[in-house]
Formats: sequence, C-alpha cells, structure tokens
Amino acid sequence: MKKIALLGHGVVGSGVMEILEKNQPVLVRQAGDGVEAAHVLDRRTFPGLAYGDRFTGDFSVIRDDPEVSVVVEALGGVEPAFTWARESILAGKSFVTSNKELVAAKGDELLALAAEKGVWFLFEASVGGGIPILQPLRESLTANRVVAVAGILNGTTNFILTRMFADGMAFGDALAEAQSLGYAEADPTADVEGHDACRKICILASIAFGSHFHPQEVHTQGITRIGPRDVAWAGRWGGSIKLIGRARRTAEGRAALEVSPMLVPGDCLLSRVDGVFNAVQVTGDMVGTTLFYGPGAGKLPTASAVVGDVITALTQPAGSRPVPWGPKKEGLLQPWEESAARAMLRVAGLAPDALETFFPGCRLLGAEEGETALITAAATQGELDAALDAARAAGGNILSRITVLDQ
Repeated sequence: MKKIALLGHGVVGSGVMEILEKNQPVLVRQAGDGVEAAHVLDRRTFPGLAYGDRFTGDFSVIRDDPEVSVVVEALGGVEPAFTWARESILAGKSFVTSNKELVAAKGDELLALAAEKGVWFLFEASVGGGIPILQPLRESLTANRVVAVAGILNGTTNFILTRMFADGMAFGDALAEAQSLGYAEADPTADVEGHDACRKICILASIAFGSHFHPQEVHTQGITRIGPRDVAWAGRWGGSIKLIGRARRTAEGRAALEVSPMLVPGDCLLSRVDGVFNAVQVTGDMVGTTLFYGPGAGKLPTASAVVGDVITALTQPAGSRPVPWGPKKEGLLQPWEESAARAMLRVAGLAPDALETFFPGCRLLGAEEGETALITAAATQGELDAALDAARAAGGNILSRITVLDQ
C-alpha cells in the first residue's frame, strides 16, 4: 500500500478521501498498488469517519513519517501552505496542491526546489478544477509556440453573468442567488473582483511563456460594474459579456495579461459557456485554437485532478518532465497601457455624430435613453484613456468601457 498524507479535510480534501475510499480498484490499476492516506491534518476531528483515527493537528508527524512519499495540500491561502510545501519537499516528499493562490504566488520557488530535491511539485487542480488543462498545455502542446490563452476561469462570475443575460437579473440579485445555491462565498470579493481568475491566468501564462507572473502586476477588473444596459447593448451587437482571463504573445514577443469583463463575439465558443462551467481556449501557432471545457470547481471534479497528480507522483520519476517555468523575466510583461484592443463604450452627454471626433473609426451601435453605444477602433489602452479624458473634458459622461475579445 502506497502512503500519502493530506493537509486539510474541507471540500476538496474530503473529496480526495472519498476517491481513495471508493476507487481503490482504479488506483491499483493505475498505480500498481493501493493508495492510502496515512495521515489527515486538520484542526477538527472526525471520529465518526472510518478513517477518523488518522487525523492529526501536528504537521511534523507527516513531515517525519518515512512511509509518506506524497503530501497533498487542500487548505488554500499562501501560509501555512507555503511553509509546509517547503518542509515536505526538503524532506524528500512530492507535494500536490489544488491551491491556486499558493501556485500563483510561489510556484517558481517551489518548482525550483522540487527539481533540486528530485521530487514533484504538481498542481493540475489549481486551474479549472476537474478540467485537464495544465498537463496538455505543458506536454501535449509543446510542439507549439503558444500565441494566446483566454478563458472563463471562475464559475461564480460566469453563473452571475449568465443569469443577467438569460433572465435579465440585476447583478445583486444574481449574486444573491449564487450564494443561496452555494456557488458564491459569503464574501465573494475574490470571485467578483477578478482576483481568483487573475491567479489562474497567471499560472496558465507562466506555463505558456516560461516565466513567473505575479497577480499583483496584472491588470484586473471584476464584474461589479456590469449593468442591464451593458447586457442589452452586448446582445444587440451579437455577443455576450464574460469575465475573461487572457494572456497574449505580442508581435515583439512580450506577454500581455489581463482579467476583465469582455465583450465576446457570438461566433466565439467562449460565448456559449454558461452557468458555473469553465472553459480555456489555447491558440498555438501549429495546432490553431483548441478548447478545454468542463466543471471548473466542485468537490469531486477538483479532487479527481488532485488524485491524478498523486498517481503521477507515485508512478513517474521526478524530472521526467521539464520544469514548466522559472523566475520572473524582467520586461516580459507588457504594461496594460500598451496593450491593444477594441472596446465597447456607453457615452452620455455628447451627440452621436460628435463621437467620431474622439474615437475615429468607431462603429456606432445606436443611441437611446440619453446614451450612445459604440465599438472603438483598435488602439492601445493608454490611447483609449486619453480619448476618454478628452471626451469627458467636452462634457461626455463615460458610463461603461468593456474590452472586446478579438480572436
């Protein structure tokens, strides 16, 4: 019996234990032996569980057990997860995590340490829950120069926006429903302000570009300012609004990253991803555009990805894959102000025929209820900032600005 240890017995952790309990025949076939969690670390105790005697509150018990070869972390947050990851790796144990915050903040350090110590640091479940995306990106698509990665990376916000589009709900009402159904936390800030999606696009971009990207350096905007008028104009244009995490390779070879609500054309597959589902679109110079779709969170889908990494760590020699990324490369991340895009604007206080003065080459969508909607020509975000400032100085009121997801 192969021994692992589990840090955290919450939603994901208990899902890992459920898979270990129910799918042993599958694990024996894949790992060549049974897989057992010898220790489960949690502040709480669960004496009613069949494995209730394996709980501990002392991490050193796990670190110092020579029979444990893989430590699984399902706690969340950077600390104490980072400290325990380092101690596990230094003790010669592979470390598997679903913790996107840890990977986005400390992934380069832990990957380097794991390579030095000859063990695994694996984190498939940190992006997309049960969707297999990281391994295909770092292995199946390695013949490609990745041109772009764009995705719906947060199920909570996608559910909210779906309800706003499909049922005309206001943001607050859709959020309240998401909370009542368990799709949103009591404090939904990390989801609705885009922080969760930002961590995930940083992980994807780090693999795609081979350099660590820090979330605090990436332009991030949430969905709290999206309203019914934005929804109406987006529908008339023939698209929908989704919270998108995007990383693009520029003509100069730099990386342009951002997270924001984007106007997605109706012929883009991402526009049809609704509810709590996630999808990641990867464009390579050889393969073209591929789409990975499925449940982006949830107990068993996420635990499935975690256990998949455990099997890799138990059966494949560490170092059989190249380290997916290294430290941050200075100058690789393009400032958001220099990135080029089109935008949908809603403007009040200026006549429709005057808008061409500020936004040359724009396409007017229409004017009603005292506002005009338009799609700008492609420009850098900095150039658009300047044009918006000029429009405001002339008496314009910029009601909203939503980037267009161009293919």
